[in-house]
Amino acid sequence: MSKQLLRAGTSIGANVAESQQAQSKADFVSKLSIALKESAETRYWLKLLNATGYISDREYSALSLNCAELERILTSIIKTCKSDD
Repeated sequence: MSKQLLRAGTSIGANVAESQQAQSKADFVSKLSIALKESAETRYWLKLLNATGYISDREYSALSLNCAELERILTSIIKTCKSDD
């Protein structure tokens, strides 16, 4: 599970970085949408790690809040880009 968390969590940043070199607005939105999905997956793995005792409630709470904030930011950027069309 921790490997899955690492993969999903690092994919968020990789897709955001890749979006900075997007070839079009659609490509930009696509990369950020993938980052958003990876953030949701990251929260899923955090939930499982917490449920199985690998991370504490305190760690889970802090990390989950960070993921939720990141999801709000990404959602806002995606919606703004789509409304500009």
